[in-house]
Amino acid sequence: MDITKEVLINLYKTMVTIRRFEERAAKLHEKGRIPGNIHPYIGEEAVATGVIQALSRDDLITSTHRGHGHMIAKGGNVKAMMAELYGKETGCCKGKGGSMHIADFSIGSLGACGIVGGGIPIATGSALASKLDKDEKVTVCFFGEGASNQGSFHECLNMASLWKLPVIYVIENNLYAITTSIKETVAGKLQNRGIPYDIPTKKVDGNNVLEVYEKAMEMVKKARVGNGPSLLVCNTYRILGHFVGEQVLPWRYRTKDEVSQWSKKCPIQQFRKYLIERSLLGSEILDTIDLEVEKMIDESVEFAEGSAYPSEESALADVFAYNKGGY
Repeated sequence: MDITKEVLINLYKTMVTIRRFEERAAKLHEKGRIPGNIHPYIGEEAVATGVIQALSRDDLITSTHRGHGHMIAKGGNVKAMMAELYGKETGCCKGKGGSMHIADFSIGSLGACGIVGGGIPIATGSALASKLDKDEKVTVCFFGEGASNQGSFHECLNMASLWKLPVIYVIENNLYAITTSIKETVAGKLQNRGIPYDIPTKKVDGNNVLEVYEKAMEMVKKARVGNGPSLLVCNTYRILGHFVGEQVLPWRYRTKDEVSQWSKKCPIQQFRKYLIERSLLGSEILDTIDLEVEKMIDESVEFAEGSAYPSEESALADVFAYNKGGY
């Protein structure tokens, strides 16, 4: 596949933006400046970046509790995202969604979801709507390997295959469902889970952004012309814990050596090395991108900290209420 310089730059910048945003958010949370929980996407950047690069702006995605990376890759406003983590009124959800429910319908992000596998039915419904509307949009559904054990996963794959819906199910296999190894939770191979439903499945190195991008492109083209769903299994790893703060607890489910070995497979460093060694992008360009991203993250924090919290009067705004019989 021939990839333009513009795409290569975008892939690199997106991954770096995700990494720096997550690093900063983690530090701010540790200092008590961001409330709630933060589930960092550090180490998995190539999955969101590669898949979403294959989409158009009008296409749709559903996300997970570890959803900042998906949002950024889809074109989310970093200032509004940081403000959302702070719970400020300038956030993309007006400060009411926070980290685990971050969303922006204007860019096709249907939202993160704190429920394991909660986005799978939503993505399937979104794809059904696109088929009925004949709008040629494709929906991508991100979820972890643990969610592939949910009944909704199997029900939705069956429905999507039967009705040839334009949806791509992306399993982000980071080896652990919170603290439980995939060896203890998943029978058989993840890439075989599409077989009973006649859904084509590909397994890729989730730390290789070009491999992810190329496979996603094939699946998106297939879905857009009405040839039904696909399942993409991306093998990757989260470098930090399940949530910010886990590192202060005794490590009982994975070893420091394991984390160290996976850290050496950093998707950003691998891609940077690839670009420089093949003279596709020089270190000067990449260094400039790094500096631009750092400045953007600094500005996002300044924006968030300078924004106001939602007013008490806005507490019931945007809340759906069904009133029948005078209740």
